[in-house]
Amino acid sequence: MNGNRFAVALFGLLVAVVIGFLAYQFIAPLTVSVFLYYSTRRYHQALKRFHLPANVRAVIVMSSLAVPLILLVSYATVLLIIEARQFIEDYALIDVANENLEWFGGINEIPEFTVQGLYDAYQSGDLAPFIDFATQHAEFLTTLVSGFFLNMFIVVIVTYYLLVDGDRIRAWLNEFGEDAIVREYLDAVDEELEAVLFGNLLNVLAVSLIAIGSFSVYNTFVPAAAEVPYPALAGALTGIASLIPVVGMKIVYVPLTLVTAVPIVLGGDPANLAYVGAFFVVAVVVVDTIPDLVLRPLLSGKRTHVGLLMLAYTLGPVVLGFYGLFFAPIVLVVGLTFADTALPPLLDPENEVGASESATGERETETAPTDEGGTPEAGDEVGEPL
Repeated sequence: MNGNRFAVALFGLLVAVVIGFLAYQFIAPLTVSVFLYYSTRRYHQALKRFHLPANVRAVIVMSSLAVPLILLVSYATVLLIIEARQFIEDYALIDVANENLEWFGGINEIPEFTVQGLYDAYQSGDLAPFIDFATQHAEFLTTLVSGFFLNMFIVVIVTYYLLVDGDRIRAWLNEFGEDAIVREYLDAVDEELEAVLFGNLLNVLAVSLIAIGSFSVYNTFVPAAAEVPYPALAGALTGIASLIPVVGMKIVYVPLTLVTAVPIVLGGDPANLAYVGAFFVVAVVVVDTIPDLVLRPLLSGKRTHVGLLMLAYTLGPVVLGFYGLFFAPIVLVVGLTFADTALPPLLDPENEVGASESATGERETETAPTDEGGTPEAGDEVGEPL
């Protein structure tokens, strides 16, 4: 290597280190972006049948994910506020707070969560403790809110451009994959990541539909006192919770069972507890166990072992925090695919030669037909998107 090449290589290494350092600072939103990209890529490709540009398809994909999620979170937040206000009034928790929290003193009642109710509370001074608390912790609250929106901005931008320019990224990576082993490995990783992460999205949708149906059917056959509240919302949240390892859906249907049972225990007909017990059995068997045994193996990819995948979902958040829920499965797929695809030819040179000849033959077979001038015929597509 001459001096010029060494200088260029050194500069490239420096740039790579800087980019890697910056990417590490935003590893969480970047990981979520990769997860969303592979989860929605098939949907993005399916929209090709409508002859829409790639950027329009990307907007449709992201909107169809974001809008329902925003509506679901908003609906859940409103219900939570309403139920919390009613709970505070029923059990006189304001008096308890006045006695134990100095900054809460002076509030006699929780204002109604309407424009007029909040305005009246502001006029009467009931909101003064909350305003003072927010003022004292303004720096922390500002950092928290700005960090959240910055991460969301990164997720939206990166996911959008991965969907739009995925084929260009794939072509760029193939420039470094002249070796048949490298090409085979990159193709295998790409395919397996899509299979695993798209399977997660399908699992969430399937569990949500099963939970909504099960909770709604349960409510139609039981007395009003034993009905579960908001079955559609509870079912959708159960599907989302299925992404969480180990506890998963239990963080939704166990509290839901308790919320349904408490009023009966405090003053209802004890016979209705049998219905609540039946609901818990339905949630455990129909919503939790059967989908986990049937759907998850079908939607866990082609090469990745289900047990190892569950272990990655479990240990990822423990070691890395929230983003480990998405990062650990990606690392697992990359590592296992390397061991399955690239490692054997590297250890056995004879297999490497065979793989090279096989890949060369496949590439010649897949080459688009050419006319007499040697150019691809009109309408032929060259290459697959990332």
